[in-house]
Amino acid sequence: MDFNIQAISWDNEKRIKRATVIAKQITHSVQLNKSYSALEFGCGTGLISFNLHDKLKDITCIDTSQGMIDTLNAKIQQYKVNNMIAYQGDINDENLLIPKYDLIYTSMALHHVLDIDKTLASLYCLLKNNGSICIVELDEDDGSFHQLEKDFTGHNGFNQTDLKSSLEKSGFKKIESSTFYHDQKIIEDVNTNYSLFIMIGKK
Repeated sequence: MDFNIQAISWDNEKRIKRATVIAKQITHSVQLNKSYSALEFGCGTGLISFNLHDKLKDITCIDTSQGMIDTLNAKIQQYKVNNMIAYQGDINDENLLIPKYDLIYTSMALHHVLDIDKTLASLYCLLKNNGSICIVELDEDDGSFHQLEKDFTGHNGFNQTDLKSSLEKSGFKKIESSTFYHDQKIIEDVNTNYSLFIMIGKK
């Protein structure tokens, strides 16, 4: 999938509604604070962060797709949101992100990452002591969700137990997870079931 091309039409009704549910689940799972600085990793067009920015001090949004970032920055200007910044970059670039964050969250981005352990280690380093990580991801499936994306090289969702072990290996503690969202994706006129889980950890 070329996210630079997809960015133009990314904000459809289904994704907007799903982002609202995800943001509510993050709010329910992590105690947000107006003094918190947050980072959204793999932000896309910022659908999650637009639901959370009024509950946080500031949000830094990062994505590898310049097209997604351009779309997000246009929305930030359009809606005059003054506590969000967005830029294109690699979360594993040690020179890119210097500030430490109270909260890092990511939604349906981690399954596109090949080196999970390296990325989780980078996110751990970017958190303040006692900071929280919040991962929303696809439950493991048989590859159905991405079957039409012939160039897809990521993960077919995650086994929650395995991902928890990866977080623990990176240093995260007090890890909890649960499936909270069930929906269908239409693939070649067939309704394909999928579910999302949320995983919370502390530094």
